[in-house]
Amino acid sequence: MSDAGGEFTTPPAAEPGDQVAVIAPSSGAATVFPDVLDLALERLRDRFDLEPVVYETAEADPDELRENPAMRAEDVHEAFRDPEISAVFATIGGDDQIRVLKHLDGDVLRRNPTRFFGMSDNSCLASYLWTHGIVSYYGGQLLNNVATAGDFPEYSERYLRRALFEESLGELEPAEAWTDDVVEWGSDAFPDTTPEYEDNDGWQWDVPDEHAGETISGRLWGGCLTVLQWLLAADRAVPDLEALDGAVLALETSEELPSAEEVRRILTCFGERGLLERFDAVVVGRPQTRSREDQRSGEEREAYRTDQREAIRQWVREYDSDVPIVFDLDFGHTNPNAPVPMGGRIEIDTDERRIRFP
Repeated sequence: MSDAGGEFTTPPAAEPGDQVAVIAPSSGAATVFPDVLDLALERLRDRFDLEPVVYETAEADPDELRENPAMRAEDVHEAFRDPEISAVFATIGGDDQIRVLKHLDGDVLRRNPTRFFGMSDNSCLASYLWTHGIVSYYGGQLLNNVATAGDFPEYSERYLRRALFEESLGELEPAEAWTDDVVEWGSDAFPDTTPEYEDNDGWQWDVPDEHAGETISGRLWGGCLTVLQWLLAADRAVPDLEALDGAVLALETSEELPSAEEVRRILTCFGERGLLERFDAVVVGRPQTRSREDQRSGEEREAYRTDQREAIRQWVREYDSDVPIVFDLDFGHTNPNAPVPMGGRIEIDTDERRIRFP
């Protein structure tokens, strides 16, 4: 394991008119849904005045990508090395990016820091960049967050614009509404189908009395809970424990819809590894509650959210009894989505109930 030695670099901001790389460091599913990828590229051009450059992996057959983790690593290197590229977008996640990490050259990435956008399985690359002192952005993934069905949410556009063009994300606010409604990517009507949005009740704050009225500040580390478990199991791209002292843990779960019991088991491993006692606070993305394979009633979905919150609360507190936890932030697998800076500093004001990225 390695760590960044306390020194972090936020890569230079992009500017309108810049070229940005489109790569597939995880799976090749984007090639199965080319119209959805085209919608994402169109939005990068029209909404952000960026010029996407589609790299080899983004157009490769899914089987070819799975068989060639070194090919995926090389696209990461090439995108970071290219001086004309000012940001790098992952097309989608997957389940085997951990195989790519051993092919990466941290020196190449450190010498050429570039803003990277991805989530889910891209937690692997985000944590790798963290251990090399490079801030990345958890969100802004093309198929999941940029090519949303229907209109592109103003909330997603606002925070992606900040993550691309500004030095910090600034004040984070709850979205007015959110969705995990499943609109089939293969449908011809996908671009014009508006998913069902639900009113957002805001963030849920669980702050023990010991921390009431405090402002907590630390570097953000984390990502998709299941993927982080894989990193721990392989002991790959995980920061040294001392590097996490005073950090803030960010967690969210995926469309695989892990049960509360599965969440408990994973967090138990985190705790036994010595991670959970290191963090000064925990922020949790709103969980996805349904998938293409698993449709649930409204009551079942609410019960799923409640059970997951309780599992996280109980088992994080098993190892750190008074750590503040904030639930239901707008990052992760639901939309709209704010790309939060992994490795960037986060400030959590437990008195004013505010979160900002300075």
